[in-house]
Parts: sequence; structure tokens; C-alpha cells
Amino acid sequence: MDTQPGLPMFDLPLLEETPIARADATRNRARILAAAERLFAARGAACVSMDEVAEAAGVGKGTLFRRFGSRAALALALLSEHESCFQESFIRGEPPLGPGACPTDRMSAFGEARLDLLDEHAEVLAAAEVGPARFSSPPYAVHRLHLTLLLREADPDCDAEYIAEVLLASLGSDVFMYLREGRGLSLEQLKSGWRQLVQRVVPAAAVS
Repeated sequence: MDTQPGLPMFDLPLLEETPIARADATRNRARILAAAERLFAARGAACVSMDEVAEAAGVGKGTLFRRFGSRAALALALLSEHESCFQESFIRGEPPLGPGACPTDRMSAFGEARLDLLDEHAEVLAAAEVGPARFSSPPYAVHRLHLTLLLREADPDCDAEYIAEVLLASLGSDVFMYLREGRGLSLEQLKSGWRQLVQRVVPAAAVS
């Protein structure tokens, strides 16, 4: 599979505003994200309220909520650059993560890259992946579609949509933090486990 037509890149929605209003909104957004990043790094995303972010950014609570709506959306915005780079890598990057490798190798590389992202940004990802809204977020939709397409390529007869959901569940921030902190598993153990999981899910005929 050289390309994956229809696979969208994650981007935050932009509102059409007048130039002055847009400039003010851009400055406010930058202040909010900078304040959130400082607070999240110092205390952990789970321990920072939206009120505290607004105060640190020097904006009103109404401005903060109009721009982001929730702490999960704010965390998602903080991760947007990392997520965009991740998506670029598996949509148009070099194999085995990008096009040009077999679907099994691409799925293995996808999980390993996602685990690297989790290892670096687990707490912020956990704040972004709160409740059922996680499953309707743009990044999750892109990840699900990517794995579904690879699974269909590997085995047209499998229930690709269900298997993609199950695979993504094992890459959730909650599972990652439990395994890393609660069980003490190393990052390499998690990557090895992911590779084994993919190899057992994909039929042997598709691997060879």
C-alpha cells in the first residue's frame, strides 16, 4: 500500500474572524498554551484546573472556555504539533512506519511510535483522553482508520474495525501508565509485547 487516500490529517478547527480579532485570538491562544504547558510540566496535567490556566495566562475564564471548551481539548491542543508529526510519519513517511512496507511491519512500527509518544507525553495524553470523548477525537479517528486499512490489506476477511479498536485500546494512555508505573514494565518490554500482539492478530499468510 503506497498511499492511503482519504486519511485526514489532524488539525484544530479555525474560526473566520476579522484581522484584529484574529490577532487577539492568536495572542490569547499562545498565552494559554504557554501557561498550560508550564503548569502541566510543573504539577502534572491532572492537578491543574482550567481556572488556574486562565489566571496564569492572564485571560478571562470565558476566553479560555470559548477557545478550548475543556481541559481535555486544551491538552489535545498542546499535543497537536507532536500528533501532526506522528501522522505525517505514518501517512507519508519512510517505511516501515510509512508506505512501502508490509501491513504487519507498518502496524508494528505504528505501535512503537505511539509508545514513544506516550513515553514522552503520557500525562498530557491522559488529560486529553478523558471519557468517551476520546473515541470521537480527530486523532483517534485517524489512528483507527489507519489500522483498519492495514488490517484489511493484511486480511480482507477479518473484522478490521473491531480489531483496530482492540489494538488501539492497548495503546491508550491509561493502559500505558498502568503498565509503566503500576507494573514497572520498561518501554522496550511494551514495544516487544506490541510486536507480538500484532504478529498474533495478523494471519501467518499475511506475514510471509
